[in-house]
Amino acid sequence: MTSTTPPDIAAHVESLIPKFQFTRLLNQDQAGRRISLLGTIDSQPAVLLAERAAFATDTSHLNSFSTSLSSIKNLGANDIYSWFLANISHTSSSTPPSDAQPPDLKLNLIYPCTSSHIKKYSRQGLRIITETPAIYSTYIRPYMLSKQRAGALNWVYNILDGRTEQDDIIYRSHPIASSPSTIHPEAFLLLPDLNWDRLTLRSLHLLALPERRDILSVRDLTKAHLPWLRNMRAKILAQTVELYRERGLEEDMLKLYVHYQPTYYHFHVHVVHVELEAGGTQATGKALGLENVMSTLEAMEGDGKKGMSDVDLTYHLGEASELWEKVFLPLKEGRKVESESQQE
Repeated sequence: MTSTTPPDIAAHVESLIPKFQFTRLLNQDQAGRRISLLGTIDSQPAVLLAERAAFATDTSHLNSFSTSLSSIKNLGANDIYSWFLANISHTSSSTPPSDAQPPDLKLNLIYPCTSSHIKKYSRQGLRIITETPAIYSTYIRPYMLSKQRAGALNWVYNILDGRTEQDDIIYRSHPIASSPSTIHPEAFLLLPDLNWDRLTLRSLHLLALPERRDILSVRDLTKAHLPWLRNMRAKILAQTVELYRERGLEEDMLKLYVHYQPTYYHFHVHVVHVELEAGGTQATGKALGLENVMSTLEAMEGDGKKGMSDVDLTYHLGEASELWEKVFLPLKEGRKVESESQQE
């Protein structure tokens, strides 16, 4: 970025930064990407705001990006997914990063990836759609079941069955079942979300994974599930507070929500600190508060079979997503939607 400041003024203000003497941390955002520092310059009070700069996106930098990384430390691996901490090496520096230096980057690797992964992480336009009960039962639920049959949930089952990421599990309500048929109906586990650095409390982000496999998404919840939801919610809050009580966490500092559409079709609950910055994953059109879902179920008339499959849900989809391309775009254009068997 080219400066428009006159050279003499630019030289003066640039000389002030090295003279900044740190006093205390005023604030930081989730994962410490932005910090506000109080200090002094020449005995006068000063506030320094620091934010990690944007990545360079020119071809020359991107070609050397992976080879510029150092101090790569794996945090976990499951099926095709793995995640790391790393530092960026600066060729102008003669000293490599030390073990005490905090990592610059959190990396997620998907290998080998599929065309669905490529679409998911590509820049794309968004569309707001309304999924009616009829659309859900006719097109969306068959789509969900096809993903389950195709093995898209294997990495989740690896965790539940005790094959991977067991060191990451911070709470398990019941012993590991010997088979899916012996799973306790109220069993669930807690583990850190891949995007949490596991250090910054205000960016705390956990996943609560029920072990039962009959609930693919919020759409499968009915009035009959309310006692189960109330019990699980209470245990999630209690256990999370117990885990981080010494760091000052209290129950009313936690927010619980579910996604629709979710990234994967095994019902799960996101547990985040209320101060976690609400990015796209917590925005309207993606996130539904767990308590609001429970209130909706409680207010429904009818027996225990009435549930979230009986209501309209409005959310956003990327234009490159399969659901937009295969279902909602054809419906918008008045074309026939192919069944899952035809698509396969």
